[in-house]
Amino acid sequence: MASDKKDKKDMIRQKMLESEKEARIVRKIVLIIAIVLVLFILIIGGGGFLYINSSLKPIDPHSKVQKKVEIPIGSSVTGIGETLEAHGIIKNAKVFKYYVKFKNEGGFMAGVYELSPSMDIAEIVGRLKTGKVLAKPAVKMTIPEGKQLKEIAAIIAKATKQNEENVFKQLNDVTFVKGFMEKYPNLLTKDILNSQVKYPLEGYLYPATYSFYKKNPALEEMVNAMLEKTQSVVMDYTEKREEKKLTVHQLITMASLIEEEATEKADRKTISSVFYNRMNKGMPLQTDPTVLYAQGKHKQKVYYKDLEVNSPYNTYKHKGMPPGPIANAGKVSIEAALEPEKTDYYYFLATAGGKIIFTKTLEEHNKEKAKHISNNK
Repeated sequence: MASDKKDKKDMIRQKMLESEKEARIVRKIVLIIAIVLVLFILIIGGGGFLYINSSLKPIDPHSKVQKKVEIPIGSSVTGIGETLEAHGIIKNAKVFKYYVKFKNEGGFMAGVYELSPSMDIAEIVGRLKTGKVLAKPAVKMTIPEGKQLKEIAAIIAKATKQNEENVFKQLNDVTFVKGFMEKYPNLLTKDILNSQVKYPLEGYLYPATYSFYKKNPALEEMVNAMLEKTQSVVMDYTEKREEKKLTVHQLITMASLIEEEATEKADRKTISSVFYNRMNKGMPLQTDPTVLYAQGKHKQKVYYKDLEVNSPYNTYKHKGMPPGPIANAGKVSIEAALEPEKTDYYYFLATAGGKIIFTKTLEEHNKEKAKHISNNK
């Protein structure tokens, strides 16, 4: 019996020793794996840091080469980075993009620049911000806010010495439009080809000053610059737009209504609140610019007979937004469409001096109307 007990103790002791040995081996393996992982992370992280650091520096500090690089109007930061990388001015377009975002840089100016691989990213960014260009633009034109497609066609025609009717016709050519829909699928959706939409590109050509460095820029090139600018502005508000449950087309449409109703003194966000308040209550928007757009006219005053025009754009007859934008809109109106004031106004009118008077009830509105507007509307 004593011998058996001794054997059992020896077996238990042996097993404990084996377990401790196995535990030591496991701890060593875990330690080795941990060390390898830490080294791997350090190597990758260090390598990444070194790569980013080198990408911020000149590609060739001793280079005397000067390259002509064209930055088109409306170019995004991503687009500018890719252009610079393609010309061998910077090492990596993504590093350029993240540098610009991190430094909160912006305000880059279009033009043809003389840039060198000897320049670091900070110097390149500074050059693009100050607009020290190599050449003067061959064609320069300004598209103001609140302009309709017909008016924009006239501006383009005048700047490029083309026939206005031909320009307007091409702007509405389905094949021409579909080509841009393929290039800007998140901006130009199928909504613009709705049968009720008057002109597909209405409202999508952003108001800005555009410069082109070719003597005879193609219409496609000019429209592309405007759409690129529109996309760069609109896509900055994607999160807010989605929170408000608006499509891009609805956002641009609402912004155009605000743009057309606003005066220089007007609070666009309050105008926006009136439109949303009316829609939420099931009331028609009853905004005069949509009636004039339906008629294809520009008039200082809208008369009662004008309100009878048979058109899906007539917001006196049809509730909700019109089928599409009625003009282009600037950033302030786009922001107003996304961030209306919280009010209980349902009416507004503009005085002859440009002041906007907001009221809560029809009775209040009619009183103000009697004071400021003649009765022959």
